[in-house]
Amino acid sequence: MTPDLTFILGGARSGKSAHAERLAIESGLPVTYIATARIEDAEFAERVTLHRKRRPAHWTLVEAPLDLAGALRKADRAGHCVLIDCLTLWLANLLFSDETASDDIAVLPHAARDAFAQFDAALAETRGKVIVVSNEIGLGVVPLGSVTRLYVDELGRLNQRVAAASARATLMVAGLPLALKG
Repeated sequence: MTPDLTFILGGARSGKSAHAERLAIESGLPVTYIATARIEDAEFAERVTLHRKRRPAHWTLVEAPLDLAGALRKADRAGHCVLIDCLTLWLANLLFSDETASDDIAVLPHAARDAFAQFDAALAETRGKVIVVSNEIGLGVVPLGSVTRLYVDELGRLNQRVAAASARATLMVAGLPLALKG
């Protein structure tokens, strides 16, 4: 278990990012915000803009759409807080990126498997406070398509690994934090 790892899960618009940001502020530590998003259209750009406006201007921003482990290793240090938002977009980047996609998207690409292993190792080695945000998307029906099933399955497995490594885990519902662990 990583000593100071907090995992925040929730559905879309559940308040998970805002809650994670509050925890980072309340830590009183310098913060590095690792963003995994890729802005590919105007609507998503507006969402990112709203996130940016909400965050303190003095936080360091690192954009890591693919190399999340490398970004975490560079940002992590004792007496520092790293906020990663979010695993959901990172997985989408790994599965659907030109750099990582395989010919058979119904199978997890080798590059994604490697990225998961590197991220798991980076989390286990952290020295500072780390807050990780992810969506909980496994509460609905079983998806019809193989690509969607792969995504849901892999995000579920990734979330389980991070939750197991975390000292604290919180599920956000309607803006309310529900303690799952710690």
